[in-house]
Amino acid sequence: MLKTQAYNTGNDTVCFDEMLRPDFSARECYRTLFEWLQRQSPGGIRAKQAEADAIFRRLGITFAVYGAAEANERLIPFDLIPRVISAAEWRFLERGIEQRVRALNAFLHDIYHRQEIVRAGRIPSELVNGNSAFLPQMMGFDPPRGVYSHIIGTDIVRTEEDGFFVLEDNLRTPSGVSYMLENRETMMHLFPELFAAHRVAPVERYPELLRQTLQSVAPSGCDGEPAVAVLTPGIYNSAYFEHAFLADQMGVELVQGSDLVVEDGALWMRTIRGRARVDVLYRRIDDAFIDPLNFRPDSMLGVPGLFDLYRAGRVTLVNAPGTGIADDKAVYAYVPDIVEFYTGEKPILKNVQTFRCSIAEERGHVLEHLEELVVKEVHGSGGYGMLIGPRSTRQQRADFAERIRANPGNYIAQPTLALSTCPAFAGSGIGPRHVDLRPFVLVGDRVRVVPGGLTRVALKKGSLVVNSSQGGGTKDTWVLED
Repeated sequence: MLKTQAYNTGNDTVCFDEMLRPDFSARECYRTLFEWLQRQSPGGIRAKQAEADAIFRRLGITFAVYGAAEANERLIPFDLIPRVISAAEWRFLERGIEQRVRALNAFLHDIYHRQEIVRAGRIPSELVNGNSAFLPQMMGFDPPRGVYSHIIGTDIVRTEEDGFFVLEDNLRTPSGVSYMLENRETMMHLFPELFAAHRVAPVERYPELLRQTLQSVAPSGCDGEPAVAVLTPGIYNSAYFEHAFLADQMGVELVQGSDLVVEDGALWMRTIRGRARVDVLYRRIDDAFIDPLNFRPDSMLGVPGLFDLYRAGRVTLVNAPGTGIADDKAVYAYVPDIVEFYTGEKPILKNVQTFRCSIAEERGHVLEHLEELVVKEVHGSGGYGMLIGPRSTRQQRADFAERIRANPGNYIAQPTLALSTCPAFAGSGIGPRHVDLRPFVLVGDRVRVVPGGLTRVALKKGSLVVNSSQGGGTKDTWVLED
């Protein structure tokens, strides 16, 4: 089925192909998969894709698209050709990710205490203390084990054979891990013979490791095994499937704010058998909504008194309030300095070159080169609020230039990256499509990096946007063991 001479014509961008070398021979880690693909028929792959879609539909693996008139909820697009990462490549990524998350947690502890990095002039004071994600209410507070961000999704892109870059750090409420797990289960069901031909590192233990991590950061003085619950905003949230999935897989309760109450110096969950204590709350709602007495008074999603209870050390919130400053896109530009400051080491994983529009000289460069750059809102996400210069119109660039001049601190810009490609089933055949990678990291009594993570793929030919809300999908990620 796979015709190598025609394969690379499926993309209109010169970039690193993770499966094939320039002479069309397969790279070592892809060799078995490449040979398998050559034996498959278009009809057979199409039938398997339909079977995978039916599995996702039956399980309700969906995501919500806010503001979409045609549908509020859609099936998550899934590509059934796995992405393969060699053991050596993964060891490199794992070391770099662990270094980065340790440094970012140290940064969070510092800025909510003595702010030594600001005193040393390594990061501007206004970028920290004037940041909307900075919570003064967290000053002086020490969370259990000194961990602020326990669950982290690090977005990584590749541009060449050894060219891995961190595109973004997600330290608030990263999503997508449920898709990683369901992708793997679906692939094992559809292609057992392909798994038998590879030594693929397992990801199935993630829910167990998540529960262990959550229990390891319980407040001191817990009687018996710490009780964990997952706090969701409700069924209309775009990631509700994941909230329910993780609670079920961990064997803990899924709750909403109305199910919880602060009484007698503890957090309680209302159940049909009476109230039950909660020691660790994995909250999937934003900071502003967790407690109407301390943050937004109109919030119906949180629990009155929850933040005061947290500050008193009677319950642990995961992730901690105020972690968002560490994944602010303006702070991102300083992460290499953050890594060096707290570890004394050079960063293992590189940042993408970033221009800060708040700095006049860098803003001037951005305004002069909008047609070459990707411009992002500092607090934007999901592929929204951004300009992809090479694919923009003159009017779109003019509109963005006006926005940048009006509020320069709200924007950063980066070069347009030629993201690496992996094979994907494009309906009529197999072709290369651009991808990124979101490994998931758990930080508690130790740092655990799940092998692989979620590969997001731009299913539209030539597209660089991998977000599901923008036409992207997901695929299974195979880390090969030695």
